[in-house]
Amino acid sequence: MKQFQLTNNAGKLTAILFLITILLTPFVVVGAGERGVLMQFGKVQEQVLGEGIHTIIPIVNTVKKISVRVQKQEISAEASSKDLQEIFTDVALNWHIIPNEINIVFQEIGDEQDIITKIINPAVEEVLKAVMASYTAEEIVIKRGEVKSIVDATLTTRLCDYHILVDDISLVHFNFSEKFSEAVEAKQIAEQDAKRADFIALKAVKQAEAKINLARGEAEVNRLLHDSLTAEILERQTIEKWDGRLPLVMSKDAPKLLNISELLKLSKK
Repeated sequence: MKQFQLTNNAGKLTAILFLITILLTPFVVVGAGERGVLMQFGKVQEQVLGEGIHTIIPIVNTVKKISVRVQKQEISAEASSKDLQEIFTDVALNWHIIPNEINIVFQEIGDEQDIITKIINPAVEEVLKAVMASYTAEEIVIKRGEVKSIVDATLTTRLCDYHILVDDISLVHFNFSEKFSEAVEAKQIAEQDAKRADFIALKAVKQAEAKINLARGEAEVNRLLHDSLTAEILERQTIEKWDGRLPLVMSKDAPKLLNISELLKLSKK
């Protein structure tokens, strides 16, 4: 019996101390990068509590602290291109809640986790599917910057309706199906082979042109030499190369030496 009374007294004392603690703490501190949603008997109030210490009425008022700092959300989404290729995209989204509208966000959506699961993830997936469907798989790779800009603008407009601002969005990776990757690789190999064949053909043409030009040059040189070799020039070259000895010519009668005039006549023939 005594033990029961002691337990009962201890419970009453704890309850009294708890009430005293509540009554003696009519203050709430909102930390840096946070905003406080003020509620009165659970009803969200229009006033948003900024950073610092605030006076509240215990029991009557409660405060929900929510971060308004920039947060990063990584999302993996699947979409189909215009030419019906499967595209797996990794998205990194930086976002934050509009500070002065934190009470509306909490009232309509909930806290940060609710915002991510109910609003951001579905919005990113839907926007990606809509944008990717406007491009072929090849265009998505080539026009990556354009695709990112459209996704950014579309998602910014969509999330602004939920009092959420997009700070930046990055399309980290584009992954395609295995069949498409193999097709792209085969196309690249074919293009490289075609370029190599064109190079070999062009090289052969250049070599043939070089040979033709060389032959033409040699023919032109021979023509010029032929036109410039007159009888007087040949006679002079013969005299310049003569060593002073007369050649001995054998005939049926007797050997005889040719004189210079006869030698010149022979050279002209």
